[in-house]
Amino acid sequence: MATSNGGGGSGNRFWAYLTSTRFSVAGGAGVATGATAYVLQAPPAMWLLIAAGSYVATVTLWRKPPPDGPVEPVNPANPVEPVGRLGGEEVPPVLPPRLWPQLEELASFVGSAPLPASANVPGLLVRLRTAGPGPTTEPIVQRRLPLAVDGYLRALTWQPWVPDGADPAAELARAVDEMAALVPAS
Repeated sequence: MATSNGGGGSGNRFWAYLTSTRFSVAGGAGVATGATAYVLQAPPAMWLLIAAGSYVATVTLWRKPPPDGPVEPVNPANPVEPVGRLGGEEVPPVLPPRLWPQLEELASFVGSAPLPASANVPGLLVRLRTAGPGPTTEPIVQRRLPLAVDGYLRALTWQPWVPDGADPAAELARAVDEMAALVPAS
């Protein structure tokens, strides 16, 4: 029996499919190949066959892989870790340390940039991780350190054409030392 919220059954599954990414990609593939057949001046019957074929191929090939092994219950507080059981009692999962996504993104960028060791940027990142987010560390992560690294990379790029011979590595080291002095000791 249908209810006011849609009832259930195949109607809900059909609507879920129509609003899914799979349907959008498959439909886009069908439209794109049909339009290509039109542009290449294929007969109209071929447009339909090509569009339907690409749609069916996309839907068929895009399947969610089955999970390996038995599925464990998931902890609703931390969906990444399953709930453990020890002799019938629930064991609370070990929570990872509080992450700071902006700092991790900055650390991956800084790790890929050719920075001088004399600037000690990895040491500043370690100090920022131990201090955690706060009123003094957030401006460093969000603004000051990215600008200092950007300034170093720009100065390094333009160094051959600068007449005064400024040292970009020394400027970066000075900026990193200033930021490190602002980070509270933990």
